Amino acid sequence: MPDPTCPFHLALPVTDLDATRAFYTDLLGCPTGRESSRWVDLDFFGHQLVLHLVEPEHHPAAASNAVDGHDVPAGHFGPVLDWADWERLSERLRAHGIGFLIEPYVRFEGQAGEQGTFFIQDPSGNALEFKTFRDISKLFSTDLEQPV
Repeated sequence: MPDPTCPFHLALPVTDLDATRAFYTDLLGCPTGRESSRWVDLDFFGHQLVLHLVEPEHHPAAASNAVDGHDVPAGHFGPVLDWADWERLSERLRAHGIGFLIEPYVRFEGQAGEQGTFFIQDPSGNALEFKTFRDISKLFSTDLEQPV
């Protein structure tokens, strides 16, 4: 298995580089790295996120799947945070008037993989999921009851 602390790299298409950059830097607190007029590197919770400017007609469509009675965007990404950090971020987003695609809630309550989750969108329509686990060692637990 690879080292779970090894950073990942994700390149993300965006339709408005300035507004999307401001969302990640000003709201989420992501420092910037290298950049050009068509892309910018960000430190996304210790991972490399690169925003690449694309024309709106080239941005991928947002398909979704039903999960726990929610319409979960099929294409999404995000960090796994400490529980207190996850709660603080959800409160910060509310205070800034950011609408949730899926409001913060707890999944698998009382089970090995108990987790908090919420979804938001950046200004270019990319879906982000922020997760937290009561016990981070259960991140890949398969001992869960799935809702019907």
